[in-house]
Amino acid sequence: MTKTDTRDAKATVRQITELQQYGCEIIRVAVPDAQAAEAIVDIKKRIKIPLVADIHFDYRLALAALKSGADGLRLNPGNIGEAEKIKKVVLAAKERGVPIRIGLNAGSLPKTSDKKMTVSQRMVAAALEQVELLESLDFDLIKVSLKAFDVPTTIEAYRSIASKIPYPLHVGITEAGTPRTGIIRSAVGIGALLWEG
Repeated sequence: MTKTDTRDAKATVRQITELQQYGCEIIRVAVPDAQAAEAIVDIKKRIKIPLVADIHFDYRLALAALKSGADGLRLNPGNIGEAEKIKKVVLAAKERGVPIRIGLNAGSLPKTSDKKMTVSQRMVAAALEQVELLESLDFDLIKVSLKAFDVPTTIEAYRSIASKIPYPLHVGITEAGTPRTGIIRSAVGIGALLWEG
């Protein structure tokens, strides 16, 4: 994922180009507002790898990113809320053949989830609910991520969901910490998940 302000297309393209030189094959950019969504048009003209738009809360930003040519979406449908809004995004993605990553983070679980369940169980339940929603719209270009800041919770969540869905898993640790701590947490968490298949 880029660390630039997506609205600054020149800086974002420069960072993507540098990442490509290190072997990056896909890039994700933050889309916090309409101006960032519009910048995707210019960015896409100047890069050679697929671009994923990272969307939070506002379904209109997902629609704008799709219109601007995003090759993928990362969103948490639970954060978007109303089923009608999610349906609009899914139908637009389906029309363009654009995959959606259901990106759940332990820190942003639905308020309605069962507090008696562990965090990893709540993550899996929320992800399955979102998968079911997308499938009900005849959409199957789905990836799923279940990230927590701690390795055991993350591994437990991925282990649990792996046998429940036929979709690819996007693995990672969220809010891993400072560079040194983050590298260790990410290496251990991602390494363990890859080792388990």
